[in-house]
Amino acid sequence: PARERTGHWHHYSKSSAHSGRSQRSSRERPRLPCRSHRSQSKSHRRKRSRSFEDDEEGHLIYHNGHMLRARYEIVSTLGEGAFGKVVECIDHSKDGVKVALKIIKNLDRYREAALSEVEVLEQMNSLDSEKKFGCVQMLDWFDHHGHICIVFELLGLSTYDFLKENGFMPFTVDQIRHMADQIFRAVHFLHQNKLTHTDLKPENILFVDTHCAIKYNSKLKRDERTLKSLDVKVVDFGNATYDHEHHTSVVSTRHYRAPEVILELGWNQACDVWSLGCILIEYYLGLTLFQTHDSKEHLAMMERVLGPIPVHMLQKTRKQCFVHRDRLDWDEHSSSGRYVRKHCKPLRIFTSFISDHEKLFDLIQKMMQYDVSKRITLAEAMKHPFFTPLMKGHKE
Repeated sequence: PARERTGHWHHYSKSSAHSGRSQRSSRERPRLPCRSHRSQSKSHRRKRSRSFEDDEEGHLIYHNGHMLRARYEIVSTLGEGAFGKVVECIDHSKDGVKVALKIIKNLDRYREAALSEVEVLEQMNSLDSEKKFGCVQMLDWFDHHGHICIVFELLGLSTYDFLKENGFMPFTVDQIRHMADQIFRAVHFLHQNKLTHTDLKPENILFVDTHCAIKYNSKLKRDERTLKSLDVKVVDFGNATYDHEHHTSVVSTRHYRAPEVILELGWNQACDVWSLGCILIEYYLGLTLFQTHDSKEHLAMMERVLGPIPVHMLQKTRKQCFVHRDRLDWDEHSSSGRYVRKHCKPLRIFTSFISDHEKLFDLIQKMMQYDVSKRITLAEAMKHPFFTPLMKGHKE
């Protein structure tokens, strides 16, 4: 099945409960309502003055040159999603610096998720005043006639869109190490502050700068891009969940969803670790590991790659429709069974005798343990031998 991707990189945040994308920005900031009071309202259009108009879907109607707050001049549209649109703006109060501004739809369900993201970003950005941990910086936010607008630093392409533009050519192991080190530190910072991101995927990891050298590859008969900088930041905190908050039964975008989520066994920060394992394999292969939109097929793919799901997990799941006699109820000879065999290979066959590759796959295997109690934490993962070549730099 084709993977459903939006064609834009600007997924700074999510403004829908589970699967849309979203965004969130000034001196006279509107007061944030308490999180618990935001969850029940129906989706409806807010009353607005006649000088501002929305289209039928709730997007703000704007044009290039449009000024917001007599400060932000819209120069181009960068992307669009279920949540609203992302525009590039010139910030006239900051010497014309360019920023990314997300304009949320004028619908309550998107406003609520955007306000929840503002709350998370304000806390994360204040805790990381020295900007050490690689979470995107929110610069400002405001309510513009019913549209929550969030101003972010302007970043480059997402790691997914860079892969796509580069013909899905995998990243090298050394590139993966530099990117993973930053991503792990950012997500570990969230975990230390009692947050689970819940939607980690290549689209939500952005390069700070996507300037690259382009060289013709005569073997592949096409241009090959090499990034000048591997600095990355984690974005999209619209579904980030504090440890004490209600945990919805389903989180994560399908391809990066942990087995405990699919089996409805409850989840915690370990689900982020699983997602990151999937991301590292995608960087290594240039392809999504679990290419499916069906839960049982997804579990069958996991078994093909990682071996059998532990019996105790299958016995406890509420999803007994997936289970027969303490095993996954799966017919290898069906058309789906053939699809899984063709598209998924056991993890062990990816390993090689090259030390760096072996260490990467040892790390991935520890991150993709079915049993949450046996899955490596990010604190442990950051000390894995795969990162030893970077240790010297961190100590200085």
